[in-house]
Amino acid sequence: MGIGERGSVGETVGGRVGVTRTRVGTARPLRHRDTGGMDQPRPRVLRLTAGQDVTGEYEEKRSRFVAVLRRVDDEDAARALIAELRSTYPTARHHCSAFLVDVEGASRIERSNDDGEPSGTAGTPMLDVLRGSGLTGVSAVVVRWFGGTKLGTGGLARAYSAAVAAAVDEAWRTGRVVEVIRTPAWVAEVDHVVAGGLESAVRAAGAHVLNVEYGRRVRLTVAGEYDVLSPILAARTSGGAEWAEAGVTTTENAALRSDMES
Repeated sequence: MGIGERGSVGETVGGRVGVTRTRVGTARPLRHRDTGGMDQPRPRVLRLTAGQDVTGEYEEKRSRFVAVLRRVDDEDAARALIAELRSTYPTARHHCSAFLVDVEGASRIERSNDDGEPSGTAGTPMLDVLRGSGLTGVSAVVVRWFGGTKLGTGGLARAYSAAVAAAVDEAWRTGRVVEVIRTPAWVAEVDHVVAGGLESAVRAAGAHVLNVEYGRRVRLTVAGEYDVLSPILAARTSGGAEWAEAGVTTTENAALRSDMES
């Protein structure tokens, strides 16, 4: 397996990636939410698309630095990339690494390793580039082939940073960066007579209808902000129904670097 070869490229449509995953749990009645009249913007979450690794390269004084970026979901997957590249390129002098993994309900995991380079000259500069990129759930390994001339601590730090930065730039250039949007999901049961109008109103408000189940009553599962959905349901049912929490839906949309920097 060569540098950058791994699986298939994620599906794209019209240059955009759109993957939706919904985790639906047991519905719970919603209690009053006090927003203080202010919308709190959510921090943007950026990830690589699943599939083929992203690479970048830097060369100085005949030393070659090849960075490999991979989307990962946990620390084990991040470390697996390191082991894989050690096995694939055993003749390389160093396999330095850094990764960022977000853990739900816990602190982010951040790790780096200099793999025999002088302390602080490889892993930490690589980690700094990942932090600055805004990406999470990402593992970076830089494979170095020594060119015969020492670069000094400053030169090493610049080289390892440059290799990872080149891979990040390549990810943006090739449309491999997505923004992850988590939206709360809600469920309500309503009479058949109001179900159609409620569904249309939810869509018109820019929310998403995830599922509609027809039985004695109609069970509607939607994704959107409660402050938008609550008055719609109240108006359509004359206050006779309320939304219950039903998990979170996660959507991945192609990200543009210009939007992130604005």
